[in-house]
Amino acid sequence: MTRSPSVASVRSLPARRAARGHRGGGFNGQIAEVDLRLLRVFRTVAERGGFSAAEIALGKSKSSISIDISALENRLNLTLCLRGRSGFSLTSEGRMVLEATDQLQADISRFQQRINDASGVLSGRFCLYVPDNTQVHGETAIIRAIETFTTRHPDVFMDVRSASTREVEFAVLNGQATAGITLYAHHQPDMHDTTLFTERLNLYCGQRHPLFTVPEAEITTATLAAQNMIEVSDAAQSARWEDMRARMTFTAAAENVDSRALLILSGNYIGFLPEAFARPLLRDGLLRHISFGDLHLITSFHFLVRSSPETGLMVETFRTILEDAC
Repeated sequence: MTRSPSVASVRSLPARRAARGHRGGGFNGQIAEVDLRLLRVFRTVAERGGFSAAEIALGKSKSSISIDISALENRLNLTLCLRGRSGFSLTSEGRMVLEATDQLQADISRFQQRINDASGVLSGRFCLYVPDNTQVHGETAIIRAIETFTTRHPDVFMDVRSASTREVEFAVLNGQATAGITLYAHHQPDMHDTTLFTERLNLYCGQRHPLFTVPEAEITTATLAAQNMIEVSDAAQSARWEDMRARMTFTAAAENVDSRALLILSGNYIGFLPEAFARPLLRDGLLRHISFGDLHLITSFHFLVRSSPETGLMVETFRTILEDAC
């Protein structure tokens, strides 16, 4: 004899389903542009790990993001994420939707690529990740390349994001980025690396620093070793610096050029900055270039992409323009 479920178990079924993220009903209708927009918001929130962290990336307030996520949850009849005092986390259904969203974006990119191949007209989203240390002050090859590329191909949606060098590499590897600019060469089988250009970095101190008025002839290796210095990335090298590095006193770190300049301008540290970045600060008398027999570093920049037929034409077009701009 078949045993009927108890009243208590029937009543607890919705609660159990809700706990698993189900709202009932499933997805209805066809995917519309508003659905794609909401999915992009959800993807950014998931990638950034919360509403607050996604505010800058999306250019939206936390309340607006919350409204979008709630609208998507109602549209999909699922609870995608948990938010509250315990912090932000995706539900199991949210992780499935994120995976499906990534696949949907890949399918859309594949469709756009086929249309591009057929028509010869580039369209779709080009997501370029650049390192925080990328020089954007003044005329640079990357700025010229973006100008030329977006002028010639106005149907392309240009999405430029700044991240640490390792985050740039990870974004290219996992498909978040169409392409990336990195500070390190890569030789992995499924990655393509093109050396682009080099950047010179000089040693500086701020106008508040004791060395600001010290004659160049009086600055020795021992003088520099006695100063508080900002850590230097392994990506920036020179033969002379390798001989001096072990003798320096590193007491601070900065992930990008702007934060490094902030420490130097405080007057308590010396550090290396890109020559073009420092030029206006030198002109205004805020920095002093410590020449020390032309001590400088060289950083190489690389164009990194992952093999993908979906974005091949767009990547090769941008690569060619970027190489011509260097």
